[in-house]
Amino acid sequence: MSKRLLVKQCSPTMAGLKTGNLFTCEAKSRPDLVRFVRAMNRKFAYKGLKMAIMRYNSGRALIYMYRPAKLRKDFERELVKTILTKEGYPVEDSERCIIELMKRLNRNSEFPHEIGLFLGYPPEDVKGFIENGAKDAKCVGTWKVYGNEEEARKKFDQYAKCSRVYAECFRRHMSLEKLIVAV
Repeated sequence: MSKRLLVKQCSPTMAGLKTGNLFTCEAKSRPDLVRFVRAMNRKFAYKGLKMAIMRYNSGRALIYMYRPAKLRKDFERELVKTILTKEGYPVEDSERCIIELMKRLNRNSEFPHEIGLFLGYPPEDVKGFIENGAKDAKCVGTWKVYGNEEEARKKFDQYAKCSRVYAECFRRHMSLEKLIVAV
């Protein structure tokens, strides 16, 4: 997996602006991918960043880069707890929730609607997405918005700017180590 791909797909998480990012990549060798993810986890744990292989199939992997502390904090919100409990997640432990999500992703080809909660999306938008069957959103950007459109648009702009800045910094030979903010 290339570092350029990580910067392209995960800049807002690397910058500490977002709870997590989920992306797919080519991975010819599962053992090589596992070694890469383990090395990244060892290298960046002190900065509060973690990666997990959520699914691997036919040379393609689904990777989750996230901030464990931000995820735990997100999962303390009442609406998040309500949604996840209703969906059968063990809400008292965010790492166990990730394992449950991994199981669901490997059982089904479609993403479970509650996945937005693992990415830091507003719970009212995740709830709206579930209740409306992904229809009738107020606007669409990084996610479909059913709640506060103005705040969501600000976040979309913030994430886009972060991605542009990180891509430029990486292009100018700034190391991944310098781009990952400790939170």
